Amino acid sequence: MSKRLAVSTPAALDDTDRALLAALAQDARQPVSELARVVGLSAPSTAERIRRLEAQGVIERFTVQIDPRALGFTLQAIVRVKPLPGQLHLVEEVLRRIPEFVECDKVTGDDCFICRLVLHSIEQLDEILSKVTERAETSTAIVKSTPIARRLPPLG
Repeated sequence: MSKRLAVSTPAALDDTDRALLAALAQDARQPVSELARVVGLSAPSTAERIRRLEAQGVIERFTVQIDPRALGFTLQAIVRVKPLPGQLHLVEEVLRRIPEFVECDKVTGDDCFICRLVLHSIEQLDEILSKVTERAETSTAIVKSTPIARRLPPLG
């Protein structure tokens, strides 16, 4: 789970920081020497910039991106969840305990949560949602494609 820090002022990024972040977003496993070549700095200077971006909270963590299809999750769904009265915290706990919910945002509006769910088959959908619908109303849409995958926000 990601921990969000309250940031009072955004970090000031220069062109080198932006290039470094873009290169890390493409492949965070690149050696510092390769990143240094890409951004035009020495390896020690590049390593120091990475440490500074981490200290400023710009870089939260380095992680791996997995293709769910390679693990047999052939379907994805977006599930809007509206807890029944008095069930908000219990619904949030239920969602946390179901590993097929791979993302979940608490939102404003008619629904309280918007979640991404991975599935091996369509038959699995009712089985998973039955764990939630005891305490909440749900509305589900099957994902056909993802024209914009999770990406960096504008860095400029």
